[in-house]
Amino acid sequence: MSLPAHQPDDPPYLKGLNAPQRDAVMTTDGPVLVLAGAGTGKTAALTARLAHLLYTRKAYPSEILSVTFTNKAAREMRERVRNIVGDVVEGMPWLGTFHAIGAKMLRRHAELVGLQSNFTILDTDDQLRLLKQLVLAADIDEKRFPARALGGLIDEWKNKGLTPADIDAGESERWANGRGGELYQQYQARLAALNACDFGDLLLHMLVILRKDRAVLSQYQQRFRYIMVDEYQDTNSVQYLWLRLLAQERKNICCVGDDDQSIYSWRGAQVENILKFEKDFPGAKIIRLEQNYRSTPHILAAASGVIANNGGRLGKTLWTQESDGEKVRVIGVWDGPEEARRVGEEIETLQRGGKSLDHIAILVRAQHQTREFEDRFIAIGMPYRIVGGFRFYERAEIRDALAYLRLVNQPADDLAFERIVNVPKRGLGDKAVQKLHLLARAEGIPLSLAAARILDSDELTPQARRALGNFVIDLARWRAAANDLPHPELARLILDESGYTGVLQVEKSVEASGRLENLNELVRAMEEYETLGEFLEHVSLVMDNEAGAQDPQVTIMTIHAAKGLEFDTVFLVGWEEGVFPSQRALDEGGLASLEEERRLAYVAITRARRRATILHAANRRIYGQWSSSIPSRFVGELPRAHVEEESSMTGGESLWRANWTTHADPFADVGRGTGRGPGWQRAAGVGGGGSGFVREPARIVEARASAVSIGNKGRSDLALGMRVFHQKFGYGAIAEIEGNKLEIDFENAGRKRVMDSFVTIG
Repeated sequence: MSLPAHQPDDPPYLKGLNAPQRDAVMTTDGPVLVLAGAGTGKTAALTARLAHLLYTRKAYPSEILSVTFTNKAAREMRERVRNIVGDVVEGMPWLGTFHAIGAKMLRRHAELVGLQSNFTILDTDDQLRLLKQLVLAADIDEKRFPARALGGLIDEWKNKGLTPADIDAGESERWANGRGGELYQQYQARLAALNACDFGDLLLHMLVILRKDRAVLSQYQQRFRYIMVDEYQDTNSVQYLWLRLLAQERKNICCVGDDDQSIYSWRGAQVENILKFEKDFPGAKIIRLEQNYRSTPHILAAASGVIANNGGRLGKTLWTQESDGEKVRVIGVWDGPEEARRVGEEIETLQRGGKSLDHIAILVRAQHQTREFEDRFIAIGMPYRIVGGFRFYERAEIRDALAYLRLVNQPADDLAFERIVNVPKRGLGDKAVQKLHLLARAEGIPLSLAAARILDSDELTPQARRALGNFVIDLARWRAAANDLPHPELARLILDESGYTGVLQVEKSVEASGRLENLNELVRAMEEYETLGEFLEHVSLVMDNEAGAQDPQVTIMTIHAAKGLEFDTVFLVGWEEGVFPSQRALDEGGLASLEEERRLAYVAITRARRRATILHAANRRIYGQWSSSIPSRFVGELPRAHVEEESSMTGGESLWRANWTTHADPFADVGRGTGRGPGWQRAAGVGGGGSGFVREPARIVEARASAVSIGNKGRSDLALGMRVFHQKFGYGAIAEIEGNKLEIDFENAGRKRVMDSFVTIG
């Protein structure tokens, strides 16, 4: 296979590139960091650079390491380069994802970490099965210390480049009272005995080899004349360390990324990697791609105005040659249902105007927010798709909860019985369930009745009989409670007493927290229906409603899932404090999490090509209780000249301007000990954990509702030195008054800044 002949004229891959893009392509020697803003054509520049290295014979295909994060990105790059330089791209064995390249390297040097070259790569299910075996053998209560949680912790350690020998006592304490490190060691030993590794090992093992074996390190440093990395802002510690070792000899490394779009810290990404590039590679050239080819000037200005409030960034200013277009709209609505109705009406108007539903998206911060829109769209016949997840009522935890409710409502529902008889685990094996089926078929009775009858026999082991007996008793108690309790309360009772929410609370993972939020939303949805039967009928109709796959559909997805995508029209919903930015993220990560949430807002806005609409509600019903809210601080950071405000509520300056334009400290309490934004009252969610908000006295809710209409006027019945009561902080004296915001010296909580509608005169 021969390389294409060198052409003295301007090569075809440079045509259509702007000056900074050309600079990124032509600057081949030495370290280069390409800061590529949203929609600035970074893929075109990266592909052209790779083609340039081959076209000019600066390197053979096998001498270029080109790393991506997804197989899709690797395939796209390979295809684009093929269109430029032909089949020579097939000779590039080192173009692929981090894990694919790590596996290729590891198979060549497996013996250096105690493996054979034909090692097996375990999937997540096999990994979990192995961890459960080790937890059982260690006589650790798997209910208190789930193997899944241990697996998440081990994955985190591997993403940080930590071997079992690196785990100190503090890290080990994070699982099973200090036994985390011990189980990690056993897990790695078991993997070696099985001649297997998990995905984290593919890079961790190679990092260990490169650190310990100078000959292997030198071999790869000499082999790779050029290194190229896409989405560098998403690299974790082990990827960063691996790349830095490989690039130290020649230093011909080009990293492309955007520090303003680093939104994956929850899976190990570290924005610091891109921020310290110049320190890692002194003399590095920084090239900024700032010409945006996607969005209008108003949209770009709005996004830039928000992200400018972050401190940890390298900085760039997006611009475009497009016409101004429509301003970003900010719409205040009364509550969540009105938000869904308003978005539905807006989309119907666009549809009547000839706009395709395929070019319209609704972006949410968390999966549980999709439910309100799904129900509304079903009601009005609006086709939609959920991207990056299941429809709300199709999610596993929702189907499990519905199965419990169906079985309580209809004891003969065998399908519901089968689904939850051992969910969560009760010690009922397949053999016990099989015996239930045999008895039910023999006597022509439902499984729930067969379960009650089999308890009087010796068909089951004592353990299975005890577990099934407890389940039968629970079902009877819940059916009796259904006669007295409102069905939302019944759902909470079942989820608690079954142990379902307890398992999720113990797991303490991002996924488990999301499932708890979904269960909270399910309970909230039930309140809109008179009876349990009516609600279950509604769910059945929703589940049966599927638009044809070929029909245009509105896209509903999380902001995380939307990264890399674009739509003509984007609706950004739920922009309220505690929802976005996420209160849980702020509680757990403080200022660093706030900056990541703000990057998420930047990503959300820049998904829009022509129209961006932000909505916030004055009230949300969360965990069965209405709670007033204030608009997201990100709404207050939008530059006024590029925003058009609208509200279904009347009077005064808009709530978001009143709350945020004069806010002295936009981070409020976060970072000063409590980790909570202004005005949010935390409480237990389903099962007593997770999200949810305290129900407040009616007078406080009414006062906050009135604040929507009076803007920034403040209450006339408050004065300096007055003693007041706050439901969260207790009693205190007013130290400062600024419009409708108070500085209060609380007797037990110190000085806090709160909204006046949150206090009563003590």
